[in-house]
Amino acid sequence: MLDASRASGTLNASRRGVSQGEPASESAKVRFLTVEIRVAEENDWPSIYRIFRDTVDAGTTYALPEGLSLAEARPFWMESPPALTVVAIDEGVVLGSAKMGPNRPGRGAHVATASFMVDAAQQGRGVGTALGTYTLEWARSGGYLAMQFNAVVETNEAAVHLWTKLGFEILTTVPKAFRHSEFGLVGLHVMYQRF
Repeated sequence: MLDASRASGTLNASRRGVSQGEPASESAKVRFLTVEIRVAEENDWPSIYRIFRDTVDAGTTYALPEGLSLAEARPFWMESPPALTVVAIDEGVVLGSAKMGPNRPGRGAHVATASFMVDAAQQGRGVGTALGTYTLEWARSGGYLAMQFNAVVETNEAAVHLWTKLGFEILTTVPKAFRHSEFGLVGLHVMYQRF
């Protein structure tokens, strides 16, 4: 598997798009997003935590306890080898984060998994795509045979669309496995991509 020292390089991704709210025309303003993805450092945790807290407390995408403190939340996100946590940064600002590693220990360690969180104010700018691409490259180069997401909330249409676009398929949906803050009991997709 890929070790953290080999994964310490950065990935730069650029995306050209029309600014939100602008018409798609020749005269529309074009913005450029340059995302640097690098291994998360200890001093990144407070910025990641803000995104983590807002995402988890919204109750729409993660089955994690709400209201966790900075210290309580850290073990849920900051990984140790052979797993890895990365941040997506633009001009020194943490836009999102991903964590990746073996889906299961021992005899299941040949299949990778990953989790993602993007600052709500940065969604729709390609940050999730950049993080998803990074994790897939990390897993392939680390010798994993596949990647599996164990719990993609079925009502999280943006995530389902992104993972499908990046080559994942829905293997099954566990009915009423997630208590959504708005929709009540909804299903969790198990999504999979073989390399």
